[in-house]
Amino acid sequence: MRQEFYFISMAAEMLGMHPQTLRKYERLGLIQPSRTIGSMRVYSREELERLRLIKHLVDEAGINLAGVQRLLSIAEVMQRIRPLMDEHALSTGAGRRQLLNEMRRLSDMLGL
Repeated sequence: MRQEFYFISMAAEMLGMHPQTLRKYERLGLIQPSRTIGSMRVYSREELERLRLIKHLVDEAGINLAGVQRLLSIAEVMQRIRPLMDEHALSTGAGRRQLLNEMRRLSDMLGL
């Protein structure tokens, strides 16, 4: 399967965003576009989807960028937890320990 990449100007246009906004999101660590040999930013389809989610959270849900960062961090932990909930993973001590570690990380993020 061929991976498609987009330069910042094309990505910004596709998303209805200004290229400076994409640069800001990168500075904040919300996205991590790849770089060409000449240091030009290139965005994959996955990055574009992440940017669409960020845009939705900011524009439609009214969440500020600090909140978006926290939500994305929580979502990443949840993605790591999901496969650990499998019966096979829970049957091993290592799987249970990993699940507990991820649950602690999530609790810390939420301040619980």
